[in-house]
Amino acid sequence: MTIQFSNYMAEVVATRHYLHQHPELGLSEFNTSDFIAKRLTELGYEVTRGLGKTGVVATLKNGTSTRSVGIRADIDALPIREETGAEYASKNEGLMHACGHDGHTAMLLGAAKIIAERRNFDGTVHLIFQPAEENFGGAKLMIEDGLFTRFPCDAVFGLHNDPGLPFGKIYVKDGPIMAAVDECRLVINGRGGHGAEPQDTADPIVAGASIIMALQTVVSRNIHPLDPSVVTVGAFNAGIASNVIPERAEMVMTIRSFDPAVRDKLEKRIRAIAEGQAASYGMTVTIEYNRGYEATVNHKAETDFVRDLARRAVGEENLGEISRPMMGSEDFAYMLAERPGSYFFLGTRRTDNDPPLHHPRFDFNDDALPIGTAFWVELAEAYLPVE
Repeated sequence: MTIQFSNYMAEVVATRHYLHQHPELGLSEFNTSDFIAKRLTELGYEVTRGLGKTGVVATLKNGTSTRSVGIRADIDALPIREETGAEYASKNEGLMHACGHDGHTAMLLGAAKIIAERRNFDGTVHLIFQPAEENFGGAKLMIEDGLFTRFPCDAVFGLHNDPGLPFGKIYVKDGPIMAAVDECRLVINGRGGHGAEPQDTADPIVAGASIIMALQTVVSRNIHPLDPSVVTVGAFNAGIASNVIPERAEMVMTIRSFDPAVRDKLEKRIRAIAEGQAASYGMTVTIEYNRGYEATVNHKAETDFVRDLARRAVGEENLGEISRPMMGSEDFAYMLAERPGSYFFLGTRRTDNDPPLHHPRFDFNDDALPIGTAFWVELAEAYLPVE
């Protein structure tokens, strides 16, 4: 890094461990928000609470420039029982920071302290601590509560750790970087009966199996090969005994895409296949189709800014380019739809066998905290330079 802040790192690590011990689910991050708000108030930021229910925005002005920048960290945890064995493991049973949001928050809080002490910027810094990234679209909720009207940002930036990427490298990509996500729940309505007399029933398990197999043709036969998309049935539940044909079967699937037209076509084909297959077995199907997060699309100028900054901050050898979009999803998409900006990744891999994100043994790599903390400081100061 071009700037080193080693004397701040003990506090940043302690912050990360505290947050890891006290995980909270989306829109219930009350202790987390209290902790963040108290720390930022002590640092001299103007702190606003309650956006998106539990979100926190901290504002610091310096100099005379009217330019402004937003930096976002997500603060929520996941409903996963922790298996790390760490001495700072979760104290909240069945909840853990399995996606590294504790690290994201700790880095931004560390950067907040350094930015406030150095005041080496001209303009306004808005630090956005966002709830509910994992489930309820906290970014959208904050925007609906006036995030960018109350706290104007010329650009907004966010990062995510990735244990699958080489340690210390920053990865960027212009344009689409993460997929839109939708969820579909199907209930096949059959007619139950004795398993030994299937001719007197309408077996929803058979119809469901046929639907699942037919759904495999949606991406392979209805979507252009160069339009990334995924249809995955993640659960199929029906029946309780070997000799009983149930009344209904249920399945739930995740759908990923990037292009709005492709997204519409996926829904149309899934509905048609489910209804048609069920009808061919003399049954009906109830369809609940929910649109989730939009695709995360980076802006070129702001991504170029991150790219150039990374070259200076971590060196050309530690700058990586993401060759193709990721099929995971991220509600930072809503912020990028409202303001120019860029979302990028920080590699945190320890070994080739690191647990992935959302795994009960995942634990944010503390060695990456100095890199992310310093990068946020450099970004704020580079975006709002003192002339």
